[in-house]
Amino acid sequence: MIVNQWVPAAHSGDAVGDSARRVRRMLRSLGHTADLFAMQIDDDLSDDDVRPFQDPAASRGDVTILHYAIASPMTAALATAPGRRVVQYHNVTPAEFFAPYDLGLSRLATRSRDELRSLAGHVDLALGDSEYNRRELEQIGFTSTGVFPIAVDTARVTTLVRRPALEAVLEDGPANFLYVGRIVPNKKIEDHLRLAALYSRYVDEDCRFIFVGRCDLVPRYYSMVRALVTQYGLRDRVIFTGAVPDEELAIYYQHADVYISLSEHEGFCVPLVEAMAAGVPVMAYAASAVPDTLDGAGIQFAPKDLELAAELLGELTFNDELRARVVAGQRQRLERFSDDRLARDLSALLGSLS
Repeated sequence: MIVNQWVPAAHSGDAVGDSARRVRRMLRSLGHTADLFAMQIDDDLSDDDVRPFQDPAASRGDVTILHYAIASPMTAALATAPGRRVVQYHNVTPAEFFAPYDLGLSRLATRSRDELRSLAGHVDLALGDSEYNRRELEQIGFTSTGVFPIAVDTARVTTLVRRPALEAVLEDGPANFLYVGRIVPNKKIEDHLRLAALYSRYVDEDCRFIFVGRCDLVPRYYSMVRALVTQYGLRDRVIFTGAVPDEELAIYYQHADVYISLSEHEGFCVPLVEAMAAGVPVMAYAASAVPDTLDGAGIQFAPKDLELAAELLGELTFNDELRARVVAGQRQRLERFSDDRLARDLSALLGSLS
């Protein structure tokens, strides 16, 4: 078959686009003709990576898969595309997270969720990349639904290229607690800082909380976060790196003592899989899709009691037996996201459409 994937915008390092490229390789290995099309393409992505949506070949698929995370003209185009139509839903952050900081992003989130509903009744299959997303699809009117996870390139966090200067900073004594992702409101970075204040005061002051990811997407939110760093007296214990290349990202994972997620809205949460692949024990607030992605792995807690979280973090840092059990459980869970397992699932999904 000809299986085309559509993404509204193709960016380097974007989880959705990276997943689509891995799925394209799987499709080709299964014997299908497969290409990826986008309306906006980063300059550093070649035609071999992504083809422009204006190419007539984009609408000639026996199966067309739209990766949905934002409103775009691709939505209406999918509703009338020939062949079988599939939407893979990566979730849209609810507008209320953005409303206090950026009304434009809040309106875009509302429009994106409304636009998704317009596809109900116009696709042959609606996939969530987690059970959490699948349930949401079902709730808004999609009848034929399933789950297909994001295809995570774990090699980018397990292949090490030496960076002696960075390694020296991360090996200077304090425990390293890592977060990877955008600095945006649903990720609840303010709760990370409250946890840092509690942990450094009551458990161990020799610690460092590292935030790897873009800081410029919601400027008012980032300004609030920086003000909290000062308010809590954490300047010597908090690092915001901004975006980093894959070679440095791998080093941050390899030197992390614990990966922390306190997010209150996730559609999948790729860094959880990356942390498991890097052998970093995970401590996560069990909200939205996080329990689906971890499926019992890591240390999960709810409700969000940060005093309890500080104690858990101390145990996970210093209790070697607990760390070993957690990492072993994560290694077992990681098998669910292997290329072989995903390729089998992909083949079965395509078979259901034929």
